[in-house]
Amino acid sequence: MAIPKPSLGIEPHTDSAGQMASLSRRSLLQTGVGAALGLNLPSMLLRAENTGARRASRPGEPGRTPIRSCIFVYFYGGPSHIDTWDMKPSAPREVRGEFNPIGTTAPAIQVCEHLPRLARVAHKWSIIRSMHHPMTNHNAAAVEAMCGRTPLRGDLELLDDDALSFPSYGAVLSYLMPESPIGLPHVALPHVMVNVVQLPGQTAGFLGPSYERFQITDDPNGAQFDVSALKLPGDVTADRLKVRNKLMSVIDRQAASPPETRGRKSVEEYYGKAFALLRSEAVRRSLDIAKEPVPLRDRYGRNTLGQSMLLARRLVESGVRYVNVNDRIYNGQDANWDSHQSVFPRHRDHLLPPADQALSALLEDLDARGLLDSTLVVAQGEFGRSPRINQSAGRDHWPHVYSVILAGGGIQGGRVLGSSDKIGAYPATDPVSPGDLAATIFSSFGLDPLHEIRDITGRPWRLAEGRRLAALF
Repeated sequence: MAIPKPSLGIEPHTDSAGQMASLSRRSLLQTGVGAALGLNLPSMLLRAENTGARRASRPGEPGRTPIRSCIFVYFYGGPSHIDTWDMKPSAPREVRGEFNPIGTTAPAIQVCEHLPRLARVAHKWSIIRSMHHPMTNHNAAAVEAMCGRTPLRGDLELLDDDALSFPSYGAVLSYLMPESPIGLPHVALPHVMVNVVQLPGQTAGFLGPSYERFQITDDPNGAQFDVSALKLPGDVTADRLKVRNKLMSVIDRQAASPPETRGRKSVEEYYGKAFALLRSEAVRRSLDIAKEPVPLRDRYGRNTLGQSMLLARRLVESGVRYVNVNDRIYNGQDANWDSHQSVFPRHRDHLLPPADQALSALLEDLDARGLLDSTLVVAQGEFGRSPRINQSAGRDHWPHVYSVILAGGGIQGGRVLGSSDKIGAYPATDPVSPGDLAATIFSSFGLDPLHEIRDITGRPWRLAEGRRLAALF
């Protein structure tokens, strides 16, 4: 659930008799309900009557103990699998590139020489080297990565979410497993991912706004990190917030209010969550990264990715079920993993070092705290890069095979599932789809991948269209 920076509020106004003036709920929504709450809520709330979904009961759990949380690390832009996790030292130079492989603590795994910290903890993680899907553009491929689905509108570059879009993993978990010790089932940080439009796959899609992520847009590495979404305007005290909450209740009781609908209920649930978060000390404590020891913060890396990983650990420790850690943003190719040019210096000097440090620290920290068995960690981009190096000494989009890292949550470390061919172009053995990864994530939470949820048209959708990757457990 994203709550942007608060705006100045308005107070209930009265007529000459001291009675509250009549306001319709619809007009309040259209003319500034966010101001009435001291919040500037997302515009999607204004469309809430057109969204929502039929709630499904939670399926029975399989025999194994379900996990408590999942941290999903998204390397935006698509890392080069050939230059990181699936190196091809025997391939021609125009394929194998400039980097050399190194051994790890897992005999079956070699990785790039610029991932030394992850090499030293390879016995804690496993790798899928045969992931593939058909989407060649960032936006469509993001749906594959974050929802485990092929988007209905196909491979469109500027595809964005709408009321019929597939929900993210976190949204589905919030829908089927809404309970959370601190009221935050799903958190994303440290920014919204954008590729001209908001990158699809981040929202609750057809499930509606009640199941949206709580989006953090403040940098955890900032000297004064403070989640602005949880700050009240200077003139709004806790007592004044209660008055505004009562205002909404008065409006809801008006005879002129529209009848109950799923969309209206979604709006009301959203406001309820907003009020709860603004009053929650538990949420504030979980976000207080300054409480962490200086050496541990240094171990993660004093950069946005490192401190975001540390904050993700704090969140799952406090009971958040699903955390998205988004690495890199769209700000020209030099700002993310989309290496159409200069792939080697960019990976070597800017991209791999913080990823190596932060991800290895996260696995070690979770393990030391006894949280790794109950927390599934998934790290991937939306696709890999082309086998052959282009004329700009970069690699282009390549969804036909790429790699995914998994750890914790019952995953056996040091394993390799699937393989790519001699030049890293296509799966050679055990091809794996995003639907298979989706089935693995949901089943790890004790949910049946065959269980159905319904979109706003009533159409049923299985939680996942793949199979659980049992070989990793």
